[in-house]
Amino acid sequence: MFQRRALVESLLEHRPANMVVVSSLGNPTWDVASVGDHPLNFNFIGAMGQAGPFALGLAMARPEKRIVLFAGDGELLMSLGVLATIANQAPANLAVVALDNEAYVETGSQPTATAGPTDLEAVARACGFVQTRSVVEELPLDDIRDMVWQGEGPLFVNIKIVAETLPLVFPYSFDGATAMNRFRGAVNDSETH
Repeated sequence: MFQRRALVESLLEHRPANMVVVSSLGNPTWDVASVGDHPLNFNFIGAMGQAGPFALGLAMARPEKRIVLFAGDGELLMSLGVLATIANQAPANLAVVALDNEAYVETGSQPTATAGPTDLEAVARACGFVQTRSVVEELPLDDIRDMVWQGEGPLFVNIKIVAETLPLVFPYSFDGATAMNRFRGAVNDSETH
């Protein structure tokens, strides 16, 4: 299993200029924020189940951008229907990276369904994702990075990570209007550069 912060850092280090990152609440947001502030990141706080629909809408509205969603297994399990919706809309520019620690770490590390027989990659494949992959053992990330950065979407990568409690790293702003205005400005600005 991967150490999640090192994994996220590796997937975002020297990212393409057209990459927009969305992170679901909890650990994915703290992990993305730990890599450093970036105006093309939108981090969800306190809105469980909403990162997937947001990333889908963004991918459909901005087909020239590469949209990468970092979501926890708890987030995806809460709204499995979003995987079917993503697959049916089939945005070629959307990559979903599931950070699967098999636990609700932030609320006491209760096991999620992925600690049992539930397989998120199999769910994504059954929903109709073009490309899927599960990564259980730590290995060089070049293939995964290439898939996330450039693979034909919608694609889904389920990565097993260590269930660990790490210090929180807060994103740019907890104020929704401030964060959204900054993000919208960066997305609109990046199309002219």
